Formats: sequence, C-alpha cells, structure tokens
Amino acid sequence: MRRGAVFIAHAATLVGVLSLGFVHATYIGHYPFTGTFRFGWLLGYAVLLSGAAYAVGIPDVPRTARGAALASAAAVAAAALGMSALQILYGSLLLPRYVVAGAALLVVPVYTLAAGLSRGGWRREEERDRVVVAAGPQEIAAMRRDMTTVPERPCVIAAVIEPGGSLAKAAEVSQANVVVLDRAAMADPQMVDQAAVLHGRGLRIRTLTLFYEEWLGKLPVSELERVSMMFDIGELHRARYARVRRVLDLIVAILAIVPLTALVPLVYFGNLIANRGPLFYRQGRVGRGGGTFIIYKFRTMRPASDSTTWAGTNDPRITSFGGILRRTHLDELPQIVNMLRGDLSLIGPRPEQPGYVEELREKVPFYDLRHLVRPGLTGWAQVKYGYSGDEQGAIEKLQYDLYYLRHQGPGIDLRTLGRTLRSVARG
Repeated sequence: MRRGAVFIAHAATLVGVLSLGFVHATYIGHYPFTGTFRFGWLLGYAVLLSGAAYAVGIPDVPRTARGAALASAAAVAAAALGMSALQILYGSLLLPRYVVAGAALLVVPVYTLAAGLSRGGWRREEERDRVVVAAGPQEIAAMRRDMTTVPERPCVIAAVIEPGGSLAKAAEVSQANVVVLDRAAMADPQMVDQAAVLHGRGLRIRTLTLFYEEWLGKLPVSELERVSMMFDIGELHRARYARVRRVLDLIVAILAIVPLTALVPLVYFGNLIANRGPLFYRQGRVGRGGGTFIIYKFRTMRPASDSTTWAGTNDPRITSFGGILRRTHLDELPQIVNMLRGDLSLIGPRPEQPGYVEELREKVPFYDLRHLVRPGLTGWAQVKYGYSGDEQGAIEKLQYDLYYLRHQGPGIDLRTLGRTLRSVARG
C-alpha cells in the first residue's frame, strides 16, 4: 500500500501536468503539444512538484491528515514559486500560468490522499509484523525508544519476556510472527529449543542484532562481538566501487564550486552585520586511517568560542547569522574543498575532533571501525539520528555508522543522499 501511494502521487503529478499542458496547447494556445520547448518544461515542472513532495516527506512519512494537507500545500507552493522564479530569471513564459497554478491546485488533494493511503499502509504493516522479544529490561527499553523514531520497517512489539521465560506461550498469546532473542536468550538452551519449534511453525527468528539491522537500520553496540565486525566494507573490499565513489565526489565538488563562489560575498556581508569575525572556521578532524586533516566551514560561533566542548543545538556561542547558516546547512558548503583534496567523501561517517575521538575510543567498543573509510559530508547516521551534542549521542550515531559500513554500496548511498536533500529542504 505504501509503495502504491508513492506511485499514485508521482504518476498523478505527471499525468496532471501533461494533461493541463495538452489542454492549453490544443484548445487555448493552439500550438503543437510536443513540438515546442514547453513540453520539456512540462516534464521539468512535474519533476519539481514530485521533488518538493519528497522533500517534505509526502507521501511516505507518516503524519496526520491535517499535517499531510499542510505539507502538501507547502510542497506545491514551493514548486510553483520555484517555477515562477525560473520564468522571471529566463525572462520568458516557459509555462502558462494556467498550467503552473492548475497543476498546483490539482495535486494538493492527490498528495493528501496518497499520504493517507501511506499512513494506513504503515499501520497495517505494523500489525503484520508482531514481535515477541526475549531480552533484558535495558534492551527492551532501548528497543521501545528506538521504535518511536521512524524505523526502516514498521512493526509492533506484541510481547516481551525475560530470558528463561516461556517463549512459546508468549508467542501464542500475542499472535506474534517474529521472535527476537538477545545474547542472553541465545545462550539459554531451553529458549533456543523453543525458538526452533516456533521456527518450524513458520515464525521468523532473529537475533537482537539482526532485528536492529532489518527493522531499525542500525547495529546495537551492546550486542556486537569483535568477530561480528569482520564484514566486507565496500570502500575497502570492492575496488571498482571505491573508484566510482571518488570520481563522483570530484564531479559533485567541481559543480559545487559555483554556488560556493556565489555564496561567499553574501556570507561576508552577513558577517559584517551579525557575525563579525573571520569568514571561515578551520578545525582538526580525524579522517580515514585515523589521520587528521583540517576541515573548512563558514564560521557560525563567536571568534573567541572554546572549540573543545560539545556544541549543542541551541548553543549560546552561536551567533544570530551563524544560526541561519546552521539551519540551512550552508555553513557546510566550504567542505567541498576537503572533497577536492580527498579528505572527505560525499557520503560517509561524519569526522569528529581528535580530542573527542580519543575519549570515545576508550569508552566505546569498535569506535575505530568508522575510520576505515573516508568520512563524509553527510552520512547515514546524520539522516537517521541527526545532530549529537554529547557522548551518548556519539554512541547512538556509531550504531548507524556501523550499519552503513556493513551495507556500504550504491543503494544505501542513494538513500542517504535522498534523505539528506529532504532534511535540507525541511530545514
């Protein structure tokens, strides 16, 4: 149902825009429908509408009916204004107002309906995967907390038991179809025997690690052992993938030089008004292989700020103009210089300061694994967890970084890039 909702939203956008374009060409403007430059702009406008919908999470991010309607209206308004701005920039009527406004009005109810279908599909999928968990209280609490965020797959925790309890009875009473065992439960022969019986009846059996990986998109540090970390990593074990990544990094960085050059004067004048001090901020970070490099950003804090402490989301050291740069992520744009130099990739674990790395190495198992690959301008941990301003946040993000390392490849890179664009668009 959720995939069908996505198809309906994008197909309706394309059909709606082309239909209105056909009506205008045939009955109003009297010009060939596919024989002019306007046909290409019709396709472009359809892509712009779909892109704006994706940016606000329509239709796949669950939300209320009112929230879906407001998000749909905001997406469509942004796309229509963007198209209008392009027409002003080109000094030409690329598309008739009838098509721009008509398509905008047409797709709002379609997007709202698609969001409702997706929300209903999400709820049905939650009930489809009913999970009984055999784990300790801490693991159960962590799992419930993680399920409150948007998981990779929906499910509902139908029953919980501590290791040593009756797994078969809990599964029968709760009508579960997925069984999850933590490390202690896996070490209990009786629990494993019960799981084997349930497996023979058609229930899916997962370790806690595999459940986190499939349903939540992370690897729980508490459940991992050293041997379990010896998996293939795309950047290390697939030479072609590594070469293609580097070429794409260079292409993106070269293309990004244009907006960076245009942005420098604007940031400079913004600094004169509300952020007096140096234009750029330089800081040491730990990169691939544990080596350090200097990362470049537009400065967002007062020049005398202490850079050796964790920075919070509402840190008082952030200036008013710096806050704007952070919310829009424009402060990160100078890092294209690091991409050109090979310090950063487009996708990868975010690099941390050397002082933090030394602390976390001592406290967090497997922390150095994230340094096996080139760090990224954005990453799976950024789009799944967001900003971390303390040690606990760094531990949470590491679990997403480990998941990324295990699955590193074009698929998860594209998912990360798409969700990054959504995050930037939503501010």
